[in-house]
Amino acid sequence: QVQLVESGGGLVQPGGSLRLSCAASRSTFVFGGVAWYRQAPGKQRELVASLTIFSVANYADSVKGRFTISRDNVKNVVYLQMNSLKPDDTAVYYCKARRPGDSYEYWGQGTQVTVSS
Repeated sequence: QVQLVESGGGLVQPGGSLRLSCAASRSTFVFGGVAWYRQAPGKQRELVASLTIFSVANYADSVKGRFTISRDNVKNVVYLQMNSLKPDDTAVYYCKARRPGDSYEYWGQGTQVTVSS
């Protein structure tokens, strides 16, 4: 079973930056549509950003202009660059992906992002 593994989370001060990465446990996994979600304590999981197989990106209004989703097809990694972080961005961030032409959704275990002074 393929697993997605997120990394790059941590503690950062308001206004700071982090870059999250999402890689598959098998190098043969091909990323189709991908997305980043987050879940803050006591809140529902919400979509942060998505990227289609054709590299069309969409963002939640709360992160537009601050976050960028991208993929490296050579390294087979998906990224979420987060700039100008705010305390409200504090959450566990999850990567979700599908293989091209496959409806099955793979999820990572999540990585904690804490924005605090």
